[in-house]
Amino acid sequence: MKYHHLGIPTTTPKPGEEYLQEYKAYCTDHKSNPFGIQWMRYEANCPLPDLVKTVPHIAFEVDDLAAALEGHEILIEPNSPSKGVIVAFVICDGAPVEFLEFSEPRLCEKVN
Repeated sequence: MKYHHLGIPTTTPKPGEEYLQEYKAYCTDHKSNPFGIQWMRYEANCPLPDLVKTVPHIAFEVDDLAAALEGHEILIEPNSPSKGVIVAFVICDGAPVEFLEFSEPRLCEKVN
């Protein structure tokens, strides 16, 4: 596992946030700051679980999503929010944890 980002719920619009229509949510680019923080803002009709909308989550890049999910309580089933990535959320000690598996090598990743 490799640290990817920290998602923090907010009710305040942030500069540069993108709208994710399928999830009725806004998010910032985790690469826009040196700590990998992704600010998440949710509309009232967002279909995601309340735990994700109210508690910060940590996200890890994994080589094998199925293996990473083994033995964990799944909060959000594997899905593909964008081309080349599959994500899923689990619950760890009451907190959401996100796993991301990339199907293509990521070149030129920005390093802060």
